[in-house]
Amino acid sequence: MTDILSSSRHEATGAFLVAALYHFVSFPRFESVQEPLFALCEANGVKGTLLLAHEGINGTIAGTDAAIGAVLSFLRAQPEFSGLEHKESRASKMPFVRMKVKLKKEIVTMGVEDIDPTRVVGTYVAPKDWNALISDPDTIVIDTRNDYETAIGVFKGAVDPKTKTFREFPDWVRDHTGLHNKPKIAMYCTGGIRCEKATAFMKQQGFDEVYHLKGGILKYLEEVPAEESLWEGACFVFDERVSVEHGLKEGNHKLCHACRSPITAEEVTSPYYEAGVSCSHCYHDRSEEDRERYRERQRQIALARKRGQQHIG
Repeated sequence: MTDILSSSRHEATGAFLVAALYHFVSFPRFESVQEPLFALCEANGVKGTLLLAHEGINGTIAGTDAAIGAVLSFLRAQPEFSGLEHKESRASKMPFVRMKVKLKKEIVTMGVEDIDPTRVVGTYVAPKDWNALISDPDTIVIDTRNDYETAIGVFKGAVDPKTKTFREFPDWVRDHTGLHNKPKIAMYCTGGIRCEKATAFMKQQGFDEVYHLKGGILKYLEEVPAEESLWEGACFVFDERVSVEHGLKEGNHKLCHACRSPITAEEVTSPYYEAGVSCSHCYHDRSEEDRERYRERQRQIALARKRGQQHIG
């Protein structure tokens, strides 16, 4: 796992360090950690979202190198998270508007009882070995992300379930009996958490050879050279960067703040696109009353900027 970069490099580049992390572990005292964790993040100017639950922690945060280092040190000082791993990337500006530490039933919501990745889970595959696995004709490759994510990038030959939420994934698996036609199932997601939980579900459903990409797409894009890559497109990320590409460089997508879909430069030219109000993905699903509310929100954002303030809403 990449070490925290020095604060001097942060100051030299002016970039923010983004740390994506998750850890499945029995964590019955999760509620007691919420307040001190939030206070530490606030004191260090860290922003993002961290989810705490009985099954562990999940989230992405951004800040200075020293600030992110302080938060990670605090987390790893907790006995449950001593083995916590994280993935690093850079952002040219702060990619979050606030800090949230939330208590949840699940750190990634599948909605299936008795799924415990700490007991039964698929086999990790390192990024350097991923190409060989997914190129094997005996392997079915499944993207466990949602449709707005897969719309801008996927692995070559992957099956796209076209789910709206991760909760839909179990039913999709149950409805597709053809998944048993090949001996190997290879699964992937953005940072590893969804595919890890999905492999636990697949094992519960009777699949034997189940694999998942360690560190997710983010680790693959970091470690695998573009000229050797089987990744096609960009990877959606859940912050204001919207997407990243090989080498974890910031992508060129914008975000429709009405429907949260990533949009390309070409889609910005659509007659249905209005910044903060609509895009070609959501125009026909929203009423004119909805769009007027969004326009008012945009007006408030513009007024806040004129005052030198950041609008949160």
